[in-house]
Amino acid sequence: MHTLFGSPGFSGEIIKLNVGGAKFSTSKQTLTCVPDSFFSSLMSGRIPSVKDEEGAIFIDRDPTVFAPILNYLRTKELNLKGVDVQTLRHEAEFYGISPLVKKLTLCEDLERSSCGNVLFHGYLPPPSFPPRLERNEHRHSLSVDAETRPRPTLARGASLRESTQRPVSAIEPRSVRTDLDIPLETCTDPRRVLIVAGHHNWIALAYAHFVCCYRIKESTGWQLVFTSPYLERTIERVALNSRVPLSQSEGKEKMVAVSYGSQIRLWSCQDESKRNQIGTFDLGVHVDSLFFIGSQLVATSHTGKVGVWHAVTQHWQTQEMCAIASHDTAGSFLLLGCTNGSIYYIDMQKFPLRMKDNDLLVTELYHDPGINDAVTALSVYLTPKTSLTGNWIEIAYGTSSGKVRVIVQHPETVGQGPQLFQTFTVHCNPISKVMLSEKHLISVCQEYNHVRTWNVTRFRGMISTQPGSTPLNSFKILSLEETEPHPTYAAGNDFGPYGDRDDQQVFVQKVVPETDQLYIRLASTGQRVCLIRSVDGSIITTFRVHECEGSSRMGSPPRRYLFTGHSNGSIQMWDLSTALDHLVKANKGERAEPHLPGGPSEEELIRLLGHSEVSASRTTTPSMSPATSAQMLPMRINHLRSGSANTLASQSTEELPGAEGGQTGGENTDGSYYDLKVTHC
Repeated sequence: MHTLFGSPGFSGEIIKLNVGGAKFSTSKQTLTCVPDSFFSSLMSGRIPSVKDEEGAIFIDRDPTVFAPILNYLRTKELNLKGVDVQTLRHEAEFYGISPLVKKLTLCEDLERSSCGNVLFHGYLPPPSFPPRLERNEHRHSLSVDAETRPRPTLARGASLRESTQRPVSAIEPRSVRTDLDIPLETCTDPRRVLIVAGHHNWIALAYAHFVCCYRIKESTGWQLVFTSPYLERTIERVALNSRVPLSQSEGKEKMVAVSYGSQIRLWSCQDESKRNQIGTFDLGVHVDSLFFIGSQLVATSHTGKVGVWHAVTQHWQTQEMCAIASHDTAGSFLLLGCTNGSIYYIDMQKFPLRMKDNDLLVTELYHDPGINDAVTALSVYLTPKTSLTGNWIEIAYGTSSGKVRVIVQHPETVGQGPQLFQTFTVHCNPISKVMLSEKHLISVCQEYNHVRTWNVTRFRGMISTQPGSTPLNSFKILSLEETEPHPTYAAGNDFGPYGDRDDQQVFVQKVVPETDQLYIRLASTGQRVCLIRSVDGSIITTFRVHECEGSSRMGSPPRRYLFTGHSNGSIQMWDLSTALDHLVKANKGERAEPHLPGGPSEEELIRLLGHSEVSASRTTTPSMSPATSAQMLPMRINHLRSGSANTLASQSTEELPGAEGGQTGGENTDGSYYDLKVTHC
């Protein structure tokens, strides 16, 4: 055999290659036809080479992908039959075949557009950042901004016996710095959208240090109507209410609240010209959940603390109770599932009437018959009113032992309490989510977000035992998280289920933390509705499904949208109502749709994981349950029962002793790691 290498380069024209164990023969002219490529550098000696025992140049790459690249160098033609375009482009980039890279990029761009597909509904650019405050100005300034002037009707509350009322802050310092002064070296990128919240035709966007609100009108579209001042602390929770009656003269106001640590900030606005800061309140412990029930702002903590602010009385009141593991709302009622196995409720309509007693009216509704079983998930379904006596109240709840129970409250037996209706023992791990709707019962446990669903039989709107709830499907919502996620990650990336309880509900699956795509799946069957991909390629940092009344025409139903917040600060909107309509037609055979798996296929999953190494880490991963970290639930219950007051942050770094299985995880594009708890049902 002739020697392939001379001292300056190659002396022969026939080049033999060993690519990943497969032998190829070609000419030097073919390999070097593209200047400044890997092969031209190899032929000139600028890149060192390794030869096998037969003298062929060894290249440690995939031979099946190399074959079409070599054919392209020979003929300048490209056959994509049976070839993955993305994989081929990746290899072409490695070899430096720039003409081929451009053609393959164009092929990929044919499937993408900066205007999105038929489901893409709109784009909101990043808002202007509010000016940052100098620390000495924040401490000593006595000037009051007109937009943040406190309401004159607020008064300092007196201290209570077991509950407390907090005075409203009176001064908001003036701003002196521009948005260019916002530091980028903090742990949370200030440009990332952390949380999206919605109420009627309003949405609230929480960034690291401020919150802003948009309103939609059919004629003008989305408009920015509120921006909060710059906040030194990173926002962790946000709540929005677009219809709060403060007084008969003032009409309806919009309220937006944020929390960080134990602090809560509350603002109101009627339009762009009238914005007021209501006050700053302190729950005393870390705020885990923040939401509105009617005109009341409610904050809860897993330690058993509940705080309520009422728009009419404008009082802030807190109440101690048992450690809270879950919650749900139904009308004016707040239901709380606790670690002692009991379900409590608070009627918010009676809140102003209880001020003389200095206590919230907390009533035990039901106690689980199990031993030491915490109520870790709650779902309340109010049946249509069928008699003068009122509604049936149906409650599904999950426990720390993996049981799913359904209890019902008959209108005629209100004084006797709810009755146990059904029990399911199909899970072997604590329940993190449960949802009872008109047609389905859905439960989620901690094993890779393992979902079990049942069909619900009803007679005259009420749940029935003939034939009862029948099994429907079993699937998983795989969702990997970072090893140490920010406290806002769970609130901003809750996978659902979303949707009205009398309509079809969906899960939103975000497989890895740093990704530009989401899988929308039916909550009842796990079937894929659609795949959402960012139109500009930016990372999706948060998402929320919300219904908006986009049209004022009589009889026009609200439409369901997916709002995605991104790493560059923008918001993208997607029409899920259209996606669900397409799915219904496809299931009926009216549309030709390819059969797709519910979540990512094996190929899609490997592609999403990229080149990350899967490790067996023991670090815990907080779940997306609204009231508690599901992976830490057994430990948290033990700590709370023993009087431990550890915070969410300290508990999220502990290890689960004696847990079965390991952890799988990987590395994000920014070098951080994500993990997933591995347990077995």
